[in-house]
Amino acid sequence: MKKIYMIIFSVLISGQLFAGGILTNTNQSAQFVRMLSRNASVGLDAAYFNPAGLIKMDDGFYLALHNQTIIQDKTVTTTFPFLNNKEYVGDVFAPLFPSFFAVYKKDKFAVSLSFGPNAGGGSAEYKTGLPSFEMPVSMLPASLNAAGITTNKYSADIYFDGSSVFWGTQLNGSYEINDMISVAAGVRMINAKNTYKGHIKDIMINPDMRSHPLGALMPQYTGNMVLASQFGADFATAIQTATGQRPNFGDTLAAATADMEVDATQTGLAFTPILSANLSFLDDKLNVAIKYEFNTKLELTNSSESGKDANGMFKNDSTFRNDIPAILAIGIGYSIADNLRASVSWNHYFDKNADWNGKEKFIDNNLYEIALGLEYDINEMFTVSAGYMHGQTGVGQGYQTDISFSNSSNTVGFGGRCNINEHFSIDIGALFVSYTTAEENKTYLNTINYTETYDKSLMDFAIGLNYKF
Repeated sequence: MKKIYMIIFSVLISGQLFAGGILTNTNQSAQFVRMLSRNASVGLDAAYFNPAGLIKMDDGFYLALHNQTIIQDKTVTTTFPFLNNKEYVGDVFAPLFPSFFAVYKKDKFAVSLSFGPNAGGGSAEYKTGLPSFEMPVSMLPASLNAAGITTNKYSADIYFDGSSVFWGTQLNGSYEINDMISVAAGVRMINAKNTYKGHIKDIMINPDMRSHPLGALMPQYTGNMVLASQFGADFATAIQTATGQRPNFGDTLAAATADMEVDATQTGLAFTPILSANLSFLDDKLNVAIKYEFNTKLELTNSSESGKDANGMFKNDSTFRNDIPAILAIGIGYSIADNLRASVSWNHYFDKNADWNGKEKFIDNNLYEIALGLEYDINEMFTVSAGYMHGQTGVGQGYQTDISFSNSSNTVGFGGRCNINEHFSIDIGALFVSYTTAEENKTYLNTINYTETYDKSLMDFAIGLNYKF
C-alpha cells in the first residue's frame, strides 16, 4: 500500500484554476472574466497584465478589489479490470479567489501593486479516492488467490483532500519614454502553500480458508468481509504454528494493509522578475503590449506531523522543485470606434524549461493560449463585453495521471461594467470552459494494460470594485 502515497505525492495536485499554463493562473481580474483578453489592458488591472500600459491612465490614485468564485469538476474514468468503480469525480471549489490592485500615476511615472493567487488557488476533494489510490487494494483478491486463499471481494475507506494557493505580490515601476513608448519593470514575490489530508483505512477482504491447508487453524474465515490487516496477522500466526517461520507472508500482508494517514504541508518562497513594454499608434487607437515573466525557481519544503507522513513517504523537511514557468504575453488592443474596442491576446508558457522534478520530460510542446475580446459602451454608465479563448496543451504520453492532467480548452466569457460615478465602478463577469477529453494508455505492474480518460468542467463568476481618488 505504500505505493499509493508515492503516487499521491509524486505530482503536485495544485495545478492551475482555469486560465494559464499547467501551473499558472492568469485569470486575475473581473475584467478578464468578462472579456478574456487583457494583455493590452490600459486599465487598472494592467498592474498585472500590462504594467507598462498604466502610463495611459489619467493621473491619480486607484484601488480595486476583485473576487472570483470557481466551481470545477474533474472526472477520471478507467478500464482497469479489478476496480469496484470505473468513474471517479473530484470536486474543486474556490469560493474566494481574490485579487487586489493599487496604482499611483503622475505625469510620466506610475507605481503599481497587485496581489492574487498566481497559481493553485483552490481545493480538490476526492471522497472515494482515485484509480491510482485504489489499484493496489483492488489487486488483493488476485494476489491472495494466487497464494491459494480463495478471495473475490475487497473494500476500503479511501479519502483525499488537497488545497493549494501560491499568493503573488507584484510591485512595478512604469515610465513613459515618449508618447509612443512606455516601459515597466517589476518583481513578484510568490508565497506557496499546499496542504494535504487523507487516509486509506479499513481495507477489507473476504478470504475463505475452508479448503486451504491451514484452514483448520483459521476456522473463523469462511468468506465473510474482514479486516485485511487482521487476517494477515492471523495467517502469519498460523504459518508460524505449522512451520515455525516468522516473519512470513502474513506479516507482509498485515503491514501492507494497515491504516495510513497523511496530514502534511508544503511551503516555499520565490521571486519572479517581470519586464514589459507598451507601444501606442494612431493617436492611441492601436495599442501593442509585450510582457515577459522569467522562470520562477520555486523549491517547496515538506512539513508533516509525526505518524501522519504515510510511513515516511512524505518526509519532514524534504524538498523538491516546482517551478512556475516563464511566460511571454503579447496583446493588441484597437479602438474600432469611440464606444467599441477589440483586443487580441497570446500567451506562451515555457513549460519545457521549468524544473518539475523530472516531469517536464513528458512535455512535447509548450502550452499556449489565444484570446479575442470585444467591449462596447452602451452609454456613459454601462459597458458590455464578451470574449473567447482557446488553450492548447502540449503534454505528451507519460504526463497525464489521474491526480494531475492537462486538457486543451475552449472558453467563453461575458459581462459588463457599471460606472456608478466618476470615481466608482463595478465589473461583473462569468465564463464557462469546455475541455477536450484527454486519454492515456497505461500498464500496471508491466502486465495489465488499461486506458484512462480525463475530463473537466468549469464555471467562474467574478465581481470587481474599482475606485479612483
